Amino acid sequence: MHRLAQLGLAAALTMAACVPAMAQQAAPTAPAALAAPAAPVAPATPAMPAARPADVASIDAIVAAVYEVISGPAGAPRDWNRMRSLFAPEGRMAAIGMRPDGSYPLRMMTPDDYIARNTKAFATTGFFETELARRVETFGQVAHVFSTYEARHAANDAKPFMRGVNSIQLVHDGKRWYVLSLLWRAEDAALQLPERYLRNG
Repeated sequence: MHRLAQLGLAAALTMAACVPAMAQQAAPTAPAALAAPAAPVAPATPAMPAARPADVASIDAIVAAVYEVISGPAGAPRDWNRMRSLFAPEGRMAAIGMRPDGSYPLRMMTPDDYIARNTKAFATTGFFETELARRVETFGQVAHVFSTYEARHAANDAKPFMRGVNSIQLVHDGKRWYVLSLLWRAEDAALQLPERYLRNG
């Protein structure tokens, strides 16, 4: 992905304390009876939109959906619920790039952070991001997709205005694929894409 920004989220499980209840008796005092522990309080989690089955059925499908859902001409509304449905509830996005002072800040964000920061820009500027090449590693329910991208303001622009790499971590829960993290780094004058990332590996 490209010009985005800032993020985070996590939930904590709370346990109610067990309070001993003392049984009072007239004669010799019986041992105190402990109240049963209270059940854990489940964390409140926002409802996730249902994914299109075809979007999450395979690695190819979910990567294609990620690119498709953010792309479109200026003013074209994006299907943000479709985008949300691709991510795990804990899913994050992040971008890294070099500042003029030579530092490399990591800008973390949730999918909703990305949506909030880009909705206005997409209303006035076309953005089409496509995959140029891909390398995939898988182990069981874990997959890592190193996806080279290029971006254009119009689908038929002869040259992209930006290129870079999306590092996409995917997980499978036995039913479907989810995006767990999406970290991108754009090419710049000091960092050009090597030839090996311009072809499928």
